[in-house]
Amino acid sequence: MQDTIDKIIEKYKAMNQDPEIYLKGLLHAKPINYWDYIEVDTLLSLQKPKTNFADEEIFIIYHQITELMLKLIRNEVDQIIADVHLSMDIFIDKMERINRYTGLLINSFSIMSEGMDYDDYNQFRLSLTPASGLQSVSFRYIELCFTDIANLVNGPTKKMVPENASIEEMFNYVYWQEAGLNRQTGEKSLTLQHFEDKYLQDLIRHAYAMKDVNVYTRISTLQSDDSNKRLVETLRKFDRLYNIKWPLVHLSTAQAYLNKKGENKKATGGSDWQKYLHPAFQQRKFFPNLWSSEEKDNWAKEYLS
Repeated sequence: MQDTIDKIIEKYKAMNQDPEIYLKGLLHAKPINYWDYIEVDTLLSLQKPKTNFADEEIFIIYHQITELMLKLIRNEVDQIIADVHLSMDIFIDKMERINRYTGLLINSFSIMSEGMDYDDYNQFRLSLTPASGLQSVSFRYIELCFTDIANLVNGPTKKMVPENASIEEMFNYVYWQEAGLNRQTGEKSLTLQHFEDKYLQDLIRHAYAMKDVNVYTRISTLQSDDSNKRLVETLRKFDRLYNIKWPLVHLSTAQAYLNKKGENKKATGGSDWQKYLHPAFQQRKFFPNLWSSEEKDNWAKEYLS
């Protein structure tokens, strides 16, 4: 006990603080309990359905879980970016954590795809227009942490990008624009307009901040050795999980609820979801340098029906 107290005293003296004040403060501190630490009451109050359909709460809770999983991913990638001297073992460990979080998202999607009443969903979703998963900025921040913005332009759109385009200009061609931009008329959906009004300037700043430190840039100088091979395997796994498997479960869920009976219903955000969501169309790869030409040419094509 005395050894612990001595260490506490040393800690606060090193901070030029009076240790006695902090020790006396412990006399009055309340014990920590689970419900306050986890903020259970607040957490369980965050579901605010727009309709009286019971399954709408499933829809809300699952999307909130998704956002929390994305926050875990960002927590890990932020640490990778912040530590320029990160050891290979820790780099691999953090990527394995990220793969577990992404795998959880993929494997839990049956909560959505199989867990809601078909007719109820197709009623309550109408009250959500024009909101869309397109508007989740967490995805965009993560993508810009992992790769250059040029790698977020889908295959068919790459030829439209001006030579030496600035980062600001590149945002006109990123893959998610295809969910809300009519390239023939230049008109943007209300969903995309709202998203850009709220987040575009922050995303541009983030893209500039990540330009020379994102994970793709970080691995561009990797030398070939056994430890690097482990990292490459882990990064390739993440690329497939996040950029193929994850969009596919979104697509399968959309098919289950929007095209189950051949109705081909529109998404709440108005996107051409059958085309936009398929990874073979998106052609998004965080680490194109880790894939062969043949692998890139056939990206996700085995999942085309």
